[in-house]
Amino acid sequence: MFLDYFALGVLCFVAVFLFYGIIAIHDIPYEISKKRNHPHQDAIHYAGWVSLFTLHALWPFLWIWATLWREDRGWGFTKIQNEQNELHHEILKLSEQVEHLTGKVAELEVMQAKHGTAPNVDTKSADTKKDNTGNNPQEDER
Repeated sequence: MFLDYFALGVLCFVAVFLFYGIIAIHDIPYEISKKRNHPHQDAIHYAGWVSLFTLHALWPFLWIWATLWREDRGWGFTKIQNEQNELHHEILKLSEQVEHLTGKVAELEVMQAKHGTAPNVDTKSADTKKDNTGNNPQEDER
């Protein structure tokens, strides 16, 4: 007889615990929106109650909706667009510079072909060349 009442008490406790647990879980997106000062707090709260009656089918979307807003940057889309515009302008400037430098290189190649000089492969000047001993032979001559 005692075990029947004990089982009934445990069953009631579990049912009440689950009931309040589900209600507490459904309110998480609203609490997030309240903390972030979301402009649609009330809509998120009401949609949370609707989601409670639809077995939390809307709940993940409410979570996303609540976390997208931040008070310091809003929805964040304008900042992303501004950054993309800045990057686009930088890329355009760089491509113009590359075209300009490509034209200069072509001019230099044409001038070099007219004068008939071979391209200078050695990038070091003669003053900085050193022999195997580490001495600069041209410095000794000076």
